[in-house]
Amino acid sequence: MKKTSVSRALFELLSSMRFAISLLTLLAIASIIGTVLKQNDAYNAYLNQFGPFWFPIFEKLGLYAVYNAGWFLTILAFLVVSTSVCIVRQIHPMTKEMRAFKEHARETSLRLFKHHAEFEIGDYASAEQSTRAYLQQIGFSSRENPREDGLLIAAKRGAWGRWGYFLAHGGLVVICLGGLLDGNLPLKLQMALGGKKPTQGNQLIADIPAASRLSEDNWSYRGNVFIPEGRSSDTAILNVADGILLQPLPFTISLQKFHIDHYETGQPKRFASDIILTDKKTGQSLTRTIEVNKPFEYAGVTLYQASFDDGGSKLSLRAWPLAGGAPEDIEGAIGEQRPLKGYTVEYTAFRPFNVENIAEPPADSQSALTQFEAHLGSAAKRTEHKDFRNLGPSLTYKLRDSAGQAREFLNYMLPMEQDGRWFLMAGMRESQAEGFRFMRIPVDDAGRVDSFFAIRTILLDPKQHERLAQRFAKAVAQVDQAANPSADMQAKLKETGLRTLQLFSLRGFESLGAFIDKSIPEKEREQVAGNFIQILKSIVWQAWMVAREEQKLPALEPTPQHNAFIGDVLNSVSDSFHYAAPVYLQLSQFEEIQASVLQATRSPGKKWVYLGSLLLVLGVFAMLYVRERRIFVLIKRDGKALFALSSNRVSLDVEREFAQHRDALRQALNTPAADSMKTAP
Repeated sequence: MKKTSVSRALFELLSSMRFAISLLTLLAIASIIGTVLKQNDAYNAYLNQFGPFWFPIFEKLGLYAVYNAGWFLTILAFLVVSTSVCIVRQIHPMTKEMRAFKEHARETSLRLFKHHAEFEIGDYASAEQSTRAYLQQIGFSSRENPREDGLLIAAKRGAWGRWGYFLAHGGLVVICLGGLLDGNLPLKLQMALGGKKPTQGNQLIADIPAASRLSEDNWSYRGNVFIPEGRSSDTAILNVADGILLQPLPFTISLQKFHIDHYETGQPKRFASDIILTDKKTGQSLTRTIEVNKPFEYAGVTLYQASFDDGGSKLSLRAWPLAGGAPEDIEGAIGEQRPLKGYTVEYTAFRPFNVENIAEPPADSQSALTQFEAHLGSAAKRTEHKDFRNLGPSLTYKLRDSAGQAREFLNYMLPMEQDGRWFLMAGMRESQAEGFRFMRIPVDDAGRVDSFFAIRTILLDPKQHERLAQRFAKAVAQVDQAANPSADMQAKLKETGLRTLQLFSLRGFESLGAFIDKSIPEKEREQVAGNFIQILKSIVWQAWMVAREEQKLPALEPTPQHNAFIGDVLNSVSDSFHYAAPVYLQLSQFEEIQASVLQATRSPGKKWVYLGSLLLVLGVFAMLYVRERRIFVLIKRDGKALFALSSNRVSLDVEREFAQHRDALRQALNTPAADSMKTAP
């Protein structure tokens, strides 16, 4: 008995409308999250956005792949079960209601209808025939029930509109089943039962074990195919959590040419791939061009133009040693790893265009809303405060030491203007969870960084400190005492300049600040710091003149522009102590090799989703626009007739239709004039 009651309670829960609506509400909330938050992105991108605290929490909740999360698929499965049970529960009473004419209705029940009227008739037999003829004329099916007091004719039309309920709910079930088929439920089953497990992506495809390779007959998948120009691929890569699985394709894709057009700002406007597809079984080849929103389907697999990437661009770089010495010209290519100054340099990314928003941030840039929007998908962001500019090519690489620790660097090829001055931007970060911190390297009048590195080399060379201090003392003494400087003053100035330069050479402004905090009273610190800055600027100027003398270049005249350059050099040299790398790699030339990223999908549930959508539309249309109407005419032997009209939805049309049928029946039954007719209010 208890078991029966539990089963009954479970059945009542699954078949209840409240339970189904609750499931739909949860799915709607999950879909909003999946729309606002960019899905299936690299985990490093989410780590950068949300930080080390929220990242694992959102990962456990499955928010990075909502539509493939176990809880989402579970809700979807329960919705299928609940809707199916609702259909089973309602099919018998609803079909019974559709077939019934209700010819046994009582007169008292008919008088309770909102729309009913009573009037006198002429001949009884003639009234029966006229009523049958009229109902047949207006397309109503009817059934009669003879009574002692007369005849009740019950007619109906539009009862098939109730099938809209089954069509709509059945369509919802079919859509959900299609979603389950196209989700990663089959993949989860293979990983749980078939021994498949993802592997790390930083290895060659040939080295990936069989446990991370799926069958070519896998019935549902969605992965990316990376193909450089002039090369081929027959494998799609499926991102699973922080690893990958390999999905063999039934054909080989060769990329002949990748096309990309840009707007004036450098943003991509159109990109397309000219491919040759070769069937592995038949050897047949097809030539196609795949563009965004113009996919191509073959052998049950649909190829979409998803994105583009670098295909191994060749790079020419100049390595500026930060420990001193002459620069060295080196070569590299994206994807390669090469030794460099006791490190291993890994060239990870090259971008010929970098379109950035350089507009001033809005006044509420620190508001909670703005900070929240920083993590949203593109469709959810506001559009104001934008000034997109193309900042030119950039190179991203990693320097890995002997212990395996790596730092990531981002260097721009072209100088950028800031406050009327020009700099090369060199970014560095310890991990991908951080943002890049940029060192601004000033360029000289010729737009080159040679002057900066020449000044820096001389400035930080202990062998040059005595020389620079001597030149500084002489230059200052000449300004103070014209052409007759005293030897004592020069000696003091030299000692001050030498001490300042030695302090700065340790850790830049950091070491100077530590000395001031330790040795100078608090009230005098600001003035002393200003004096140190002026001394350093004079020394930097002398270092620049020394560098030009060594290069056999003429001396320069002090100008406001040169003075600003000296200040920028001083700041950049101080920042370079925090640039944790033995060299700065300056991109000088490149040969771009493009690659196309195609998305390969096998979606057996797609047709079911289309079918379910069609059923859902038809069902909603039937429920909204097909009205069931029932007419009851009770012809009584005492010379009166009772007419009643009911509809499953009340509208203004019902009022009009009631009046139309009432007047038509009155005329058909040869009733007296309207003043003898009784109508319900």
